[in-house]
Amino acid sequence: MAILHPFKAWHPSPEQVKQIACPPYDVISTTEAREKAQGNAKSFLHIIRPEIDLPEGTPFNADAVYKKGAENLQKFLDEGILEQDQTNALYIYQLIWKGKTQTGVFGCVSVDDYDNDVILKHELTRPDKEDDRTKHIVDQQAHAEPVMLTCNDTAGIKAIADDFSTNHDPLFDFTTDDGITHRLWQVADTKKLTAAFENLDHLYIADGHHRCKSASRAAHQEREKKEHDSGKEEFNFFPAVIFPMSEMNILPYNRVIFEVPDHFEEQLKERFAVESDAEDAPDKKGDICLYINDSWHKITLPEADDPSSVEQLDVHRLQEFVLEPMLDIKDPRRDENISFVGGIRGTAELEKLVDSGKAQLAISMYPTAIEELVEVSDEGLLMPPKSTWFEPKLRSGLLVHTF
Repeated sequence: MAILHPFKAWHPSPEQVKQIACPPYDVISTTEAREKAQGNAKSFLHIIRPEIDLPEGTPFNADAVYKKGAENLQKFLDEGILEQDQTNALYIYQLIWKGKTQTGVFGCVSVDDYDNDVILKHELTRPDKEDDRTKHIVDQQAHAEPVMLTCNDTAGIKAIADDFSTNHDPLFDFTTDDGITHRLWQVADTKKLTAAFENLDHLYIADGHHRCKSASRAAHQEREKKEHDSGKEEFNFFPAVIFPMSEMNILPYNRVIFEVPDHFEEQLKERFAVESDAEDAPDKKGDICLYINDSWHKITLPEADDPSSVEQLDVHRLQEFVLEPMLDIKDPRRDENISFVGGIRGTAELEKLVDSGKAQLAISMYPTAIEELVEVSDEGLLMPPKSTWFEPKLRSGLLVHTF
C-alpha cells in the first residue's frame, strides 16, 4: 500500500510563477544558475542553489551556503513571494512537450515507504550528495523540490487526474523558454486519489534518488531531536510527482571518453562488426553508435549468457564489452576518463565535444525502457550509473513543503 499525503503547500501567485520557477538543482551547474538568476531576485535558484549569492569559488557544501539557502527561503515566505494554502490539498501536474502530455499527481509520499521498499530504487546514491541535500532540508526545515516517481496505473489514477484537469481551471499554466508547458491544478477533495494509491503495491523512483535518500536521512534526524510519536509529523513525508508508466519519456544517457588508446578503431573492428559512416543514434536496443575522428560508426553489443535484468541493459553490456576491456574503465562512477551527457542535449553536443578536442570518443546510446527500470527495481537490483534521462523535467519552485 502506497501512502499519498496531502499537504499545505507554499506556492507563487499565478502572476509570478514564471519568474520564480526554475530547473531542478541537479540539472544545472552553479555557473549556469548564477547566469539564469542574474537580475531576478525571485528566481527559486536562490533557494536550491544559494551559493550563487555568495562570492564565486565558495564551495557548494560550505556552511555559509546552507545558511544562505535557509535565509533565502525564509525571505520568500516572509515577503509573500510564496504563499501557503490554508488547507491540505493534492495537486495535478501536467507537462506538455513536443506534442506529448504527461499528467501526474503532486503530493507527499512517506519516508517509511521509502525505507521499507514500497518506493523502489534502481540506482546507488553517493554519500557526498546525500550529505548536501540532507543539510539543505534540515537547515531550511523544508523540502524545496519534488522527486519524480512512476507507478503501474492499475488503480485508475490517470483517469482521476485526467477527469479533474479536464473539468477544472488550472492554478498555473505557463510555458518555459525550453518549450515545455507546465500546468498545475489544486485538488481539495483528496479522497479518491489517496484511496487509489492505497491500492498500489509499489512506487518507482524515476528522477531524484538523492532527494529521496536525503529526505529519509533528514526525517530520522528530526525524529531524534523532536518529540516523535504519531508518525504524522510533516518531516515524515516529502513531495513527489507520480506519473503513470505509460506516459514516461526516457531519453538516452550518452557517454564521452576523454582519452582512448592508440589504434582504438582497429581494435574495435577486431572485436565487432563495425558499420562505418553510420547514423548518429542507434535505432534499436543492443546497438550503440560511436563518434571518433569526424565519423560515426555502429556496432551491436554481445548479449550475456542467460542475462539477468541488469546484465541485459545496454549500459551494462557497454561496460562489459567496451568500457572495461577496451578503455580500462572499471568504475564509471569514479573514473575521470568518462563523462555523461543527457539525451536532451542531442548528438550534436557529442560531436561538438569531440570536434573541439575536449574528448576523443563519444558514444550514443539507445534509451533504457521503462519496463527495464521496473524489472530491475522489482528484483531489488541496481542499474549502472547514468542509465536513464527522463524528459521533460519538473520545474522547481511551484510547490514547497515545510515542516
